Amino acid sequence: MDESLINRAFKIAKSEDRPALLTYTVAGDNNKRKSLEILKSISKYADICELGFPHNTPIADGGQIQTSSYRAIKNGIKINDVFSIVSEFKKAKKNKPVILMGYYNMIYQYNENRFIAKCKKSKVDGLIVVDLPYPENKSFALKCKKNKINFIQLIAPTTSKLRLKKIIRDSHDMIYYISMLSTTGGKLKVSPKKIIQEYQKIKKLDRFKKVVIGFGITEKTIKLLKSADGLVVGSAICKEITKSLEKRQNAVTKVTNVVRKLKDQIR
Repeated sequence: MDESLINRAFKIAKSEDRPALLTYTVAGDNNKRKSLEILKSISKYADICELGFPHNTPIADGGQIQTSSYRAIKNGIKINDVFSIVSEFKKAKKNKPVILMGYYNMIYQYNENRFIAKCKKSKVDGLIVVDLPYPENKSFALKCKKNKINFIQLIAPTTSKLRLKKIIRDSHDMIYYISMLSTTGGKLKVSPKKIIQEYQKIKKLDRFKKVVIGFGITEKTIKLLKSADGLVVGSAICKEITKSLEKRQNAVTKVTNVVRKLKDQIR
């Protein structure tokens, strides 16, 4: 099997002796065109771009991401718009991995096979389905794998060791470690040192699998988590979009500056 773009992104980051930087934005925030412009611009500094489906009843998303979602929904963003944003992005940046993040309900309503076919067509590299846990996600993850789409498993501080082993064994190129029990964008309730200690335990189970850390990562905390394979920043970016819209500033420039500063912290 050809090496995935996700794997390649980790290799490049490792060769530069730093973690991969993963950014998260909501598709269509605050409109389709702007969202694509932001994505293209931040991809200069991000190694992997996560794009969220705007959802009106999110389970794991904190206030910042919810605000972004509401803006996108208000502007009429539909599932097909998300795919067209990815397609357009990939025309300009064909080697930059894109991971879509959303909830199973939408995939189910859309139809699983149709959804995966659409992901493949628009060159989506990976999927994170927040509310489709292991082992319920096995058949869906297999369909993804057959279509060369990475299904990304989530693990948390409360995941038991036995369960961890099974998830890691079944995972594809990347695993997402939720750093604390909270929604996204919460203040870090756990010290970065403690997060890294927990993280190392997970890495010991399989040092070849790439594990990224997400939730509560900001410009202040990112440096202290530098030893991870990758770090995900979402709420800090969504917050910047909100701020620049309120102040009528250029969201593309503002958000790109935030991502550039984050990247500088981990170089």
